[in-house]
Amino acid sequence: MKSNPNLLFAWLWILLGFVSGLGLGLFFHRENWLGGYGSFQRRMYRLAHISFFGLGAVNLLFWLTLPRLAALEPLAPAVTTASWAFIIGGVSMPLCCAIMAHFPKAHLIFAVPVISLILGGALTLTMLVRDSRPLPGTAGPASIAQPSTPNHP
Repeated sequence: MKSNPNLLFAWLWILLGFVSGLGLGLFFHRENWLGGYGSFQRRMYRLAHISFFGLGAVNLLFWLTLPRLAALEPLAPAVTTASWAFIIGGVSMPLCCAIMAHFPKAHLIFAVPVISLILGGALTLTMLVRDSRPLPGTAGPASIAQPSTPNHP
């Protein structure tokens, strides 16, 4: 059985969210760990931790959207590009957070995950908007009730 990379990535990132939470949780009780609760370094590690869950969820949502996009054959290159953009954004975000925790002047590296995720989201939204097929379980625009004219005797 061949699985979609976004589905595998989603569950791997959710698992890494649990594991990174365990790692952070082992030391959070130490008052001055990573410079204290409000320190920039500790905030960046918390952001990396939560990005595993958030971007895992984004990839899971993309995977759930794929059946709708798969039928749009002419847009297949855009589907592939969006898929990899979400994965690249997911990989690079926690890495950028960890790098920033130690090298704050490297803040421009956040352009990599942010641009990648914007690209994936914009492509996905564009494909969904261009898809004129009715949603499953509906008959399309014709099934929407039109206002009726009252019958006057």
